[in-house]
Amino acid sequence: MTTVKIGTSGFSFPDWKGVVYPEGISTGKMLEYYSEYLGFNAVEINSTYYHIPAPENLEAMAKKTRPDFIFSVKAYKGITHDFFDNRLETKPDVKQVEESSIKFKEAIIPLKKMNKLGAVLLQFPVFFYPSSDSYDFIIRLKEILVDLPLVIEFRNIAWASTKHYDFLKKNNIAFCAVDEPKLHRLMPLNDVITSNIAYLRCHGRNKNWFNTPVSERYNYNYSDQELKEIERVARSMMEKSEISFIFFNNCHAGYAAKNAMKFAEMLDIQMKNDSALF
Repeated sequence: MTTVKIGTSGFSFPDWKGVVYPEGISTGKMLEYYSEYLGFNAVEINSTYYHIPAPENLEAMAKKTRPDFIFSVKAYKGITHDFFDNRLETKPDVKQVEESSIKFKEAIIPLKKMNKLGAVLLQFPVFFYPSSDSYDFIIRLKEILVDLPLVIEFRNIAWASTKHYDFLKKNNIAFCAVDEPKLHRLMPLNDVITSNIAYLRCHGRNKNWFNTPVSERYNYNYSDQELKEIERVARSMMEKSEISFIFFNNCHAGYAAKNAMKFAEMLDIQMKNDSALF
């Protein structure tokens, strides 16, 4: 029987006040409320994509959560994105990527020591294509991030093939399934499992995905029917894994928390405390 961890991609959002959290809650109290009162048993930390965190900050966060609560940490963009982004005037070289990877690993050690680290998410951009060089890049990251539970999210549909899934299996790296708009280049939703970890991210289905600010890209509220479609895939993944992570990334206006709570109900998982606002 798989262990199921459900949560949202982040927890500290000003527009969640009065919607998900009490109106007057302080930022420092949000994680505790998220864990204790909303009853979520996991969170995906996305702020680590923008900067490598201080180890003591992650340790302090972990201490605010209950014993069964765990974290998924998104890898720093200097590891997964900047090396491939031709739009940047100055891109890091391979040595700088390796140095960032080492610093990132050192930063999340407190979570691992406290048995609070569930996964490390390597989310690659849409301009990261399959190739022998890409394979080598992934293998090098795995060598540096050794002993960490790695999950890879591809954004380009070119990675949607048995050949690439087998590569992940061979290297014991989990595949991240995604629910996102059905648009050219983006990955389709599927129930592929490549390690003992099942990992599902729900981004919303805004069709203007490529032509809108990031703040609006994830402004999406799933309908019950859409959640049922995702549920069928999630249950298939759960049957094939030891631990399953399900995160909602449509964080605008508290939609992620509401949809995650509803999804937990569909899976017959008790999450919500009576003190929750919705």
